[in-house]
Amino acid sequence: MDYQDLLKKAKQDLPKSNSEHGRFEVPKVKGHIQGNRTIVSNFNQIASVLRRDPQTFLKYLLKELATPGDLKKTGLILGSRVSASMINEKIQKYAKEYVICKECNKPDTKLIRDDRITFIKCTACGAKYPVK
Repeated sequence: MDYQDLLKKAKQDLPKSNSEHGRFEVPKVKGHIQGNRTIVSNFNQIASVLRRDPQTFLKYLLKELATPGDLKKTGLILGSRVSASMINEKIQKYAKEYVICKECNKPDTKLIRDDRITFIKCTACGAKYPVK
């Protein structure tokens, strides 16, 4: 057996989870503009994919977009016209800062509050570090 044959055999013997790279993907915003308001219909779905409390996530999003908003059963209602690309950009920023682990780049994290400092604790690699 030469090197190439050994490499193929080793690749075949690897477990499927190690050879496949499942990407963590945040769903894109679905919604529409109605008058002077923007309605995001899949806000709760996005919050559940991020594994974050919808109220905490809402507070961050409203602050970043600098607009008033309200969470209803039908979805998120923003008090001004905001483009979907702008909302998606802010959601990606949130995921990078508060969801994805900086050590292993996996989304398996929890936000833990200790005194007045909030930490991200990764359940995959065990890393723990403070966030803004």
